[in-house]
Amino acid sequence: MGKARRKDRESSAPSQEEHKLYLEEAVLERKHSDTDLRPLVDLPPGLGYNEWLASHTIDFFQHINLVYGTISEYCTSSTCPDMNGPCQRQYFWMDEKGKKIKTTAPQYVDYVMTYIQKTLNDETVFPSKPVNDFPTDFELVVRRIFRLLFHVLAHVYHNHFREVMLLTLHAHLNCIFAHFTLFNERFKLIDDKETEVLHDLVVALKLAPRGVTSPPSAAAAAAAAAAAAADGDGDEDENKENIDVGNGRPAADKAVSMETDEAAPAPAEPGAVGGAAPAESCQ
Repeated sequence: MGKARRKDRESSAPSQEEHKLYLEEAVLERKHSDTDLRPLVDLPPGLGYNEWLASHTIDFFQHINLVYGTISEYCTSSTCPDMNGPCQRQYFWMDEKGKKIKTTAPQYVDYVMTYIQKTLNDETVFPSKPVNDFPTDFELVVRRIFRLLFHVLAHVYHNHFREVMLLTLHAHLNCIFAHFTLFNERFKLIDDKETEVLHDLVVALKLAPRGVTSPPSAAAAAAAAAAAAADGDGDEDENKENIDVGNGRPAADKAVSMETDEAAPAPAEPGAVGGAAPAESCQ
């Protein structure tokens, strides 16, 4: 009798197949749809690479922060107890001791925006005066910021696109995502394993390079990771989130954010560098 009831409950459970509202044809419009954004992401002649990264980082932060602010009242600890994205991707925070922390979505986003705002205000990281130079690890800082902003975008699309659509902001959001995606495609700031959860949206918005309709396979991603490991530990530094939330500046011994999925291994010991298990493609 117990088994029969359990089978009934399982059969009545909702399907694990995600319904992605943001992929419906009616909402795939974007503001300034007739504008080709690709030339806008190319580095202009005579402008420094770091300066170009800095200006776009500031703009993307402001736009994504504003969009999230429009739906923040719907993103609460009760409606969003987990910080998640499409394909059952879940994002965890890392404290100063390297301990993985499960947070609510609004708490995670607050951590992200607080860190980025403090970093942007730090003259030693984002210099506003010509006499000050960018730090040697500036690109690494930008990579961290882009990665965290992508997490926010993924959560908004996955959990709050209906609210965005009701506010008639979906075309604006799609335009921000398109610009963000093309800039990342041009300068390779975020790993493919991070962005694959929204690759179907990239294809739907016709942003993918010609001939590309699916993200890299798991085997290809593993091979690329092995090749990178053989070259040295440079990529390992890229995947670390060595950030001090308290003062908003990069720190040598403190980790803040680590993304992984439900099948990720147990958290690393305090002080150690954690790793994210490769997520399966959601295609």
